[in-house]
Amino acid sequence: MTPKTSDYDARHLAVLEGLEAVRKRPGMYIGSTDSRGLMHCLWEIIDNSVDEALGGYAQSVKVILHADGSVEVHDDGRGIPVDIEPRTGLSGVEVVFTKLHAGGKFGGGGYAASGGLHGVGASVVNALSSRLDVQVDRGGKTYQMSFRRGEPGRFEDGGRPRSDAPFSPYTKGSGLDVVGKAKRGVTGTRVRYWADEHVFTPDAQFQFEELVTRVRQTSFLVPGLRLTIVDERRIPGTPGESGPVEETFQHDGGITEFAEYLSNDGPVTDVWRITGHGSFTERIPVLGEDGSSVMTDVKRDCEVDVALRWGVGYDTKVRSFANIIATPKGGTHLTGFEQALLKVLRKGVEANARKLKAGNDKVEKDDVLAGLTAVLTVRLPEPQFEGQTKEILGTPAVRQIVSRVVEKELTAKLSSTARAEKAQASQLLEKVVSEMKSRISARQHKETQRRKNALETSSLPAKLLDCRTDDVSRSELFIVEGDSALGTARHARNSDTQALLPIRGKILNVQKASIADMLSNAECAALIQVVGAGSGRSFALEAARYGKIVLMTDADVDGAHIRTLLLTLFFRYMRPMVEDGRVYAAVPPLHRIEVIRRGKPNEYVYTYSEKELHARLAELRAAGESIKEPIQRYKGLGEMDADQLAETTMDPEHRTLRRVRIEHAEAAERAFELLMGSDVAPRKDFIISGAAQLDREQIDA
Repeated sequence: MTPKTSDYDARHLAVLEGLEAVRKRPGMYIGSTDSRGLMHCLWEIIDNSVDEALGGYAQSVKVILHADGSVEVHDDGRGIPVDIEPRTGLSGVEVVFTKLHAGGKFGGGGYAASGGLHGVGASVVNALSSRLDVQVDRGGKTYQMSFRRGEPGRFEDGGRPRSDAPFSPYTKGSGLDVVGKAKRGVTGTRVRYWADEHVFTPDAQFQFEELVTRVRQTSFLVPGLRLTIVDERRIPGTPGESGPVEETFQHDGGITEFAEYLSNDGPVTDVWRITGHGSFTERIPVLGEDGSSVMTDVKRDCEVDVALRWGVGYDTKVRSFANIIATPKGGTHLTGFEQALLKVLRKGVEANARKLKAGNDKVEKDDVLAGLTAVLTVRLPEPQFEGQTKEILGTPAVRQIVSRVVEKELTAKLSSTARAEKAQASQLLEKVVSEMKSRISARQHKETQRRKNALETSSLPAKLLDCRTDDVSRSELFIVEGDSALGTARHARNSDTQALLPIRGKILNVQKASIADMLSNAECAALIQVVGAGSGRSFALEAARYGKIVLMTDADVDGAHIRTLLLTLFFRYMRPMVEDGRVYAAVPPLHRIEVIRRGKPNEYVYTYSEKELHARLAELRAAGESIKEPIQRYKGLGEMDADQLAETTMDPEHRTLRRVRIEHAEAAERAFELLMGSDVAPRKDFIISGAAQLDREQIDA
């Protein structure tokens, strides 16, 4: 094979100057060029305004999504400097929006702690915008400067800004125009830009719900800051579909309120607030007056602020931030936090091992994190992030500082002699031990199942009447109430695709019970075993043995109660089944009307409520039909013949099923906690407030 020959020398190397590099490789700076990258650009501008509030210079930030596709961000901070920067000879505004790695967040003089660190945020947004306008109120004047794809100049738009207006770049120097007067003492910055359609994908757009979530989060992290979002786009399917919509967020309680907002299960502890600080020395290059870089030891201060609480559930919600910038992939601060939690709670369990009946098993991280809701924030000058998207905090010294603060304060909480905190500490340790025992039990069960060979009989409950098909998409599991209903359903089912599992009366209320109690309950354990996908954190949807779970209970108050208990079990321990739309409630009829036909078989009409019964009776009598008396009322599924049960409730061609959905899981969790939780007072208030709406005649006494 003849080797290729090619010239390759210095003339083949490309040198990208300034913002040209950003336009050539936008993904390197904003991650992607779809909606995610578009939102990242907006966060860069918003974070600049929030940094002003973080420093105590701004009280409000406003974001406006304009109908023409542009977005505008206002703040009442100090305003970008308008004087000349001595090294470049350019105004502060032009430096900020055209020079990479330029800003007020490097030397520590402008901001003690901020989210912007690399000096590329505003300039990158400018480079990726077909037009960007910035106005600054400062010193009694309003200054303005415009850019097209990062190049400064003027648009000839007649006072009506648009991205396609004629543009004239500056040819000699540049200008910062004075366009008005500002009231005395009024300062601030307004940035409006149009994202460049040549950079971003055609379907990229600003996500209103994502913006609301992020702005709400920021309002928790900067107490007292007022943040407003206005959407003028009228996009179908959004809250602003029918007209401009405005939402305002302000939370004075800080991250304590944030933790309360995130948590949606019953409490094991109150929200505990942990604060502290530490210092460390960092060796960094410092620029001298002559432009040379000298490695210097600099002392840094790090503030730690944590709000955390444990609930009765098993979901873990931990939000971590560095200088209010979210770090969804964690970092050194999250590592230190988790190390301290495990160390303190492991010591607590070991010290009370006999009382808690913990044995010799060791608590692991998952046992501690189960049911935890926490907001972790650190503030420090010039934190080290991994990449421009700032998803991971990398400053090594922060891990030890966070670990030390959390260990000290959490130990004090667990050893407190105050009655309330002492009771909560005891409940927390019991929960951790319960999670540990459940984990060990689940592991032992899995190991036992692995040791079984194909010659052994199935371990499924004897009372299960399984179906023949192995096709999960066709199989259905009917959970029936009692043996009487089972007898009828046995003859009504299609044994090829429909399985039956009877339950005895009202199962355990798992909203109040511990995981260990739930697993030791025969009915709950049988149901979890039959579904075959595990429970809680270990639930694997792909392992479920049935495509549909149908709750088939009597059409009375007791049936509704049993159905609610079953839904509570699925919601708490097999939630993916509900989220995937696999859980249904059967709708059996309440009444059967027999219409007399002379010379022909009588016709049967089924109704599902008292209101429907009276309406159908009125229709039939008005039509001159003869009706056999008395009207049959089904008090239970066992009173129906197999043909009737199949026709009305089990046959896919004729039956009615109600799919159980979780449109808003957190709202549903709160409803379950109200109706089935251990806190009685809110439920009592709910019952009293709705007592007047109860029809006493409908009570099946």
